[in-house]
Amino acid sequence: MTIRSVPFTRRESKRATRASTVDDHVPSGRGWKRTTWIWIFLLPTVVLYGIYTIYPIIASYWYSLVEWNGFDADQRFVGLQNYEQVLRDPFFLNSFKITLLFMLLVVPARVLLSLLLAIVLNSPKLPLVGVLRSAFFIPVVTTTAIIGVVMRFVLDPASGPINSALQTFGLGGIDFLGDQSTALPTAAALYVWKFFGVTMIYWLAALQTIPQEIYEAARIDGASARQIFFHITLPLLKPFLIIITVLTVEETFHNFDLMYTLTGGGPYFHTEIIEIYIYRWAFAASIPQLGHASAAAVLFGLLVAIVGAIQLWGVYAARRMRRTNP
Repeated sequence: MTIRSVPFTRRESKRATRASTVDDHVPSGRGWKRTTWIWIFLLPTVVLYGIYTIYPIIASYWYSLVEWNGFDADQRFVGLQNYEQVLRDPFFLNSFKITLLFMLLVVPARVLLSLLLAIVLNSPKLPLVGVLRSAFFIPVVTTTAIIGVVMRFVLDPASGPINSALQTFGLGGIDFLGDQSTALPTAAALYVWKFFGVTMIYWLAALQTIPQEIYEAARIDGASARQIFFHITLPLLKPFLIIITVLTVEETFHNFDLMYTLTGGGPYFHTEIIEIYIYRWAFAASIPQLGHASAAAVLFGLLVAIVGAIQLWGVYAARRMRRTNP
């Protein structure tokens, strides 16, 4: 501590003391008024959130216990009968399987490929790094439904530009979204491309927590790029790997808009995820069955809640890893 810093520190302490003294003398009514204004400005958000989020969630639990088509005033209580029908429905089990299969296709690709790209874009020597980051993030801000509609035209087997290019090379047209074997992988690839930038930003933020001095010391000791990646980068990114993976898993459960605009659940229910199954019973059926759809929605919410619990565990485990390996 220098001689000049002593008076400065004393002045700062005196100012802090005076500030605390002034705060102690602030009337309690003034603090109450501030709190009141905060709640007044928050009231529209709280009301809208309660009407459009909290109330539908609570109502869905009641609807799952009744038989109701959404039009008649009568709601016949049936107890757990809707849950029994949902669990016995082979189409629900198929949609559950498709949802998990879609997750298995998307999560490894998003997490691993975005990690490799983030390592490249994190290099300070890379030219136009800001432009490249923005280019990969542009699909994220694009409306998902619009991407689905446009990609249906792009992948059209008769007049789509991709199949036209394949035909110029002598390859036959491929019905990417109409063939049972290619529809789900194609939708998964488009989903990865659409939200690739989000996971890339996660990894960029994680990489910037690693001090550059560690890399410089490793290069001075003669470590190769492969050794730096496996012995420095990956071990320090383990806490972030848990969090990013669980976040990506949870995000894949909410892809109704892209899947519905791409395939609508077809062909022959090979891309019907749980969200489309719920929509089909609640709105697309000739006679809507809101009780059946609500029961499926409650079971789907239970699945998401389990993933959320795993996410909390992942955050706790990541914090413990960072504390043990600072």
